[in-house]
Amino acid sequence: MIDQLSLVAVYPEIFLLVMTCVISLVDLTVKSPARRPTYLLTLLTLACVAFLQGKNALAGHSISGFGGMIVSDPMGLWLKCFAAIAMFVTLVYGRDYASSRDMLRAGDLFTLSLYALLGMFVMISGHNFLVIYLGLELLTLSSYALVALRRDDGKAIEAAMKYFVLGALASGFLLYGLSLVYGATASLDVADVMKAIAGGPETLKGSSQVLMLGLVFVVAGLAFKLGVVPFHMWVPDVYHGAPTAITLMVGGAPKLAAFAIVIRLLVEGLAPLAVDWQQMLAVLAVASLLIGNLAAIAQTNLKRMLAFSTIAQMGFMLLGLLAGVVHGEKGLDTGNMVNAYSATMFYVITYVLTTLGTFGVILLLSRDGFESDEIADLAGLNQRSPLYAGVMAVCMFSLAGVPPLVGFYAKLSVLQALLASSQPVYIGLAVFAVVMSLIGAFYYLRLVKVMYFDAPTQTAGITAGMDVRSVLSVNGALVLVLGVVPGGLMALCAQAIASLLA
Repeated sequence: MIDQLSLVAVYPEIFLLVMTCVISLVDLTVKSPARRPTYLLTLLTLACVAFLQGKNALAGHSISGFGGMIVSDPMGLWLKCFAAIAMFVTLVYGRDYASSRDMLRAGDLFTLSLYALLGMFVMISGHNFLVIYLGLELLTLSSYALVALRRDDGKAIEAAMKYFVLGALASGFLLYGLSLVYGATASLDVADVMKAIAGGPETLKGSSQVLMLGLVFVVAGLAFKLGVVPFHMWVPDVYHGAPTAITLMVGGAPKLAAFAIVIRLLVEGLAPLAVDWQQMLAVLAVASLLIGNLAAIAQTNLKRMLAFSTIAQMGFMLLGLLAGVVHGEKGLDTGNMVNAYSATMFYVITYVLTTLGTFGVILLLSRDGFESDEIADLAGLNQRSPLYAGVMAVCMFSLAGVPPLVGFYAKLSVLQALLASSQPVYIGLAVFAVVMSLIGAFYYLRLVKVMYFDAPTQTAGITAGMDVRSVLSVNGALVLVLGVVPGGLMALCAQAIASLLA
C-alpha cells in the first residue's frame, strides 16, 4: 500500500501526468490548425507545475517516498521548477514556428513535450537506478519523436535516426554500468550503494574491479547525455537537423535533468570513488573545451555553431564537479563540495536561461517561410529590430563570459571552486579554461559584429505576438540582472546543495 508521504513527494508529477492525459483528450476536439486551446491549457499546466515545485522548494523539506526510490529535496525541486519554466518559455517561443511548418496538426508537440518534462522530473527525483533509467527513457523516447515531428523533412528524419541509434547505444552503456555497480554492491538504491562502497572491500558483494568497470560505463553514459567529447557526435547533427523549436527543447531543459542524474549517481551514489570519476571528467572537460571551441569557429551554420558551443559549455560545467573532493594532508578533503557543486548548479541554470534567449531570437527570425539558421541571416539585425538584436547580443556576451552578464559570474564561480581546491592540477585546468574561453569569445563576438555592422540582407520588419515579445524581453533582462546581482540565485543553489549533502 502506498503511504501518504510517498504521494506528497510526487503529487506535482501526478498532476502533470493527469493533465497530460486530459490535454491529449481535449486536443481530439480541437479543430483549429493553430491548436490554441491545447496551447493555452499546456501553458497553464506548466505554470501550475512550476508553482507547485517552487512552493515545495521554498519549504526546504526533503521527503523520501516509495521505499526510498524517490526523493523530493530542495535541489531536485528547484531543478524541476526551472525545467517547467524552461519548457513553458520554449513553447511560447516555438508555437508560431511550429504552426507555420504544420507541426501542430495533431497536438503532438504539446503532449510529447509534457511527457518529456515528466521524464525529466522522474530523472531528477529518482534515488534508485531503475527509477532514474525509467525517467531517462521517457525523456529520450519523447525527444526522438519530437525531433522527427516534421515527417516531410529529410534533415529532421535523418537527425532523429542518428539520435535514436546513438541514444540507444549510450543508454546501453549506462544500463550496463549500473548493472555492474549492482553486481558489486547488491543494491539498486543510491543510498545503499554509497554505504556499500564507503564500507570498503569487506562490504562489497562483488569485486572492486567490477565496480570500477561499472563506473567507467556509467560515466560514458552520462557523458553522452551531457553531449561532451568524445560522446558528442549526435549534438551538431541533432541541433542542425531538428526543427529549431525542437532544438531548443532538446538543448534547454534536459540539461537540468542531466545535471541532476550526474549528482544523484556520482555524488550521492559513488562519492567514495570521487577521485576516480573526477579524473575521467577532467579528460572529458579538457577535450570538450578544446574541440567544442575550435570546431565552433569553423561553422557558418548558426545552429551547428551553437551545438559546438554547447559542447564547450558542458565541458566548462564539468570543471565544477572536479573540485568537490580533493587529496588533503589527512586523506580525502570534502570541505569544498558545497562550493563546487553549487557553482556547477548555478552554471547549468544560467546556461539554460541564456540558451532560451538565443534560440528565442532565432525562432523569431525563422517565421517567414525560411530557416534563419545561417550566421549570415542575422546580418544587420540591429537595423531591423534593435530590441531583438540587443537580446541576442546580451546572450552572446553572456555565453562568452563578458562582465557584468550572468555568464561571466557563472564561469567565475566555477573557476573560484577550482582555485579553492589549492590543487596545482586544478589551478592549471582553470588557466586552460580561461584560455579556451578567450578562443570561444571569437565566434560569439563574430555574431554580434554581423548583427550590428554588416549590411542587412532583408529589410522587412519583424513582427511578434505580445507573449513572445514580453517573454523574450524578460529573458534578456534576466541575463543582465542576474549578472549584476547573482547573490540570490547563488545562495539558492548553495542552500540546495548543502541540504543534499547534509
